[in-house]
Amino acid sequence: MRIEDFDYDLPEELIAQHPADKRDASRLLVADRETDKLEHRHFYNILEYLNPGDCLVMNDSKVIPARLFGIKEITEAKIEFLLIKRIQGDIWEVMVRPGKKLHVGDRVSFSEDGSLSAKIMEYGENGTRIVHFEYEGDFHDLLDRIGRIPLPPYIERESNDEDKSRYQTVYCKEEGSVAAPTAGLHFTEDLIEMVKQKGVKIAYVTLHVGIGTFRPVKCETVEEHKMHFEEYEIDEKNAAVINETKQAGGRIISVGTTSTRTVESAAASDGTVIPGRGNTNIFIYPGYRFKVIDSLITNFHLPKSTLLMLVSALYNREKILKIYKEAVEQQYRFFSYGDAMLIL
Repeated sequence: MRIEDFDYDLPEELIAQHPADKRDASRLLVADRETDKLEHRHFYNILEYLNPGDCLVMNDSKVIPARLFGIKEITEAKIEFLLIKRIQGDIWEVMVRPGKKLHVGDRVSFSEDGSLSAKIMEYGENGTRIVHFEYEGDFHDLLDRIGRIPLPPYIERESNDEDKSRYQTVYCKEEGSVAAPTAGLHFTEDLIEMVKQKGVKIAYVTLHVGIGTFRPVKCETVEEHKMHFEEYEIDEKNAAVINETKQAGGRIISVGTTSTRTVESAAASDGTVIPGRGNTNIFIYPGYRFKVIDSLITNFHLPKSTLLMLVSALYNREKILKIYKEAVEQQYRFFSYGDAMLIL
C-alpha cells in the first residue's frame, strides 16, 4: 500500500485551534459498519450507542508540561527542551532547539533560582540529546511550575492556562505523555458517571504518548514505515474487566487509538489481554486482524498518518476516506481539539 492512498484534502480553517466550549458538546459522527449508515450527533449522545455489559477502554496517561525554556550557561543562549522519554531516574531523552548550540558537557538552567538545570550527557537519535536533570525538591512539581503543555505543531499558538486542564482527560492519572490521548478529551465526569449507571464497564490502561505520534510518515509504502516505541501498562484488575466482558459477549469499545494499540499489544493470539508492563511499536494498518477491539471512539486524524491507517484497518480505507470527505463538507473540526467519530 502507498502512503498516498491515505491522503485527503483538508481546509486549514477546519483544524481546531481551541477546545470546544464544553467537552461533551463536540460533534460526533457515528459510522455503522454493518449498514454503512452515518449519523451526525453530539458527543453527549454517545450513551445511546452503548449497551449494558459493554466495556470502554480508556488511556489514563497524563500529559506532562514537557516544554522547558532555559538559558545555556556561559553563553546565555536561549534554549528550548521538549521532554520525550524518561530513560532512567533523572536521565531523559529530549528534543532541543536550536540543536547546533548544545554539545556534550553543556549545561542549561531553567530557573533563576537554580532549582532546575540539565547537563547534556550524549547525543541521541534524530537530533535529540540525552540529558541529566539536577533539581531541588520534586521534579514534577517543578515541571508544573516552570514547564508548558506541549501542544501539537498544527495548533499554531502558544499554550495557555486553559490548556493545562483542557489538554488533559478528566480521568488522567499516570504522568508521562507529551501528547494527550485526544479521543478521551470529550468525556466529562458526569458523562462517565452516566456511562457507569447504564451498566457499561470501564477499564483503564496506560500508554504514554510519545513525540513520534506527530512525526510524518516519510516512506513511500506503508509496509516500510517503522513505528516508534511507547511504554504501556495494564494491571490485573483492568485486564480482568476486559477479558470478562469479552467472555460474556459484551463489546470492547476503545477510547482512542492509544487504548487500541495498548490492548492489541497486550493480547494473546486468542484475544486474552495479558496484564503487565512493556514497550510496543505495534503498527496497525489495513489487513490487521483485531484480537480485542470491537468498536472505536476516535478524533479525525492527519492525512497520511499512522492513526488514519489504524482507523482504516478497523473499517475500510475507501469508506473512511468517504466519511472524512463528508466530515469536511459538514464542517467538522479536525485533530486534537476537534470533533469525534464513533465506529460501531
